[in-house]
Amino acid sequence: MRTRCGVALGLLLALVAVAGCRGGSAPQEPELRSVAVDSDTALALRRRADGFYLRLASRRFNTLETYADRIMREHFRSPNLFLDYYADLAQAFADANFERRRPVLIEVLELRFEDPITARVRVRYVGEDDRPLRPFEVGLERVDRWHWEDGTWWIRPGKI
Repeated sequence: MRTRCGVALGLLLALVAVAGCRGGSAPQEPELRSVAVDSDTALALRRRADGFYLRLASRRFNTLETYADRIMREHFRSPNLFLDYYADLAQAFADANFERRRPVLIEVLELRFEDPITARVRVRYVGEDDRPLRPFEVGLERVDRWHWEDGTWWIRPGKI
């Protein structure tokens, strides 16, 4: 009996040692490929993205006024793409406990071009915490995919 316990303990310690050598960090996601683009392409995306995200600042996402905003909808190729994006973003604000589902600060953190017609825009949203007795800010960081088509940058909602 003692021998079995000793062998089992030895195997357990060996497994722990091997696991310790591998490191405890989570697997790293592969870095997204990025390409250089001309300044006109980058500037066109920056202007279009800034216009869209500034439109979102201090807007409540659980109101008809925001939902029906014509200018916001003009950043999507179809009404269904807007509805997908809007529903996903409104739910993300709810899950992150944004008070009144309203960001008070929006910051474009990065534009990364995968190719000359596809880019990812990393955005940080900040708002007041909706939970009781928490007078702090909450944050949310998202990456939106933009695509150049017919002379315009469009938001393409979906899995990234």
